[in-house]
Amino acid sequence: VQLQASGGGSVQAGGSLRLSCVTSGPPFSVYAMGWFRQAPGKERQFVAAISRSGDRIEYEDSVKGRFTISRDNGRATVYLQMNSLKPEDTAVYYCGVAAYSDYDVEGAYEYWGQGTQVTVSS
Repeated sequence: VQLQASGGGSVQAGGSLRLSCVTSGPPFSVYAMGWFRQAPGKERQFVAAISRSGDRIEYEDSVKGRFTISRDNGRATVYLQMNSLKPEDTAVYYCGVAAYSDYDVEGAYEYWGQGTQVTVSS
């Protein structure tokens, strides 16, 4: 399985970005997908995850109400819409394929994309 993340960039606080993650390999619909982020000097942190069918969605508390995860199984793509961005959202964002249902645990993910940089200035 290969993942390609895109959509990062530099925005001012309060702005928006939409990240995309396209997968290739076995049918996308069999995967639960998640987004993590890693700021300089910090550990990789869970952001959001979505189940195969989209009926289970989880968010890290600091992004609830601002970020929305979604998926398009026909396009084999998972999205992360990020609104009301804050400087503390600055990080490299990674998409991953979850092998287990502990979506907020990094060890539950089997494959990762290369990451896309998000920078939010105040």
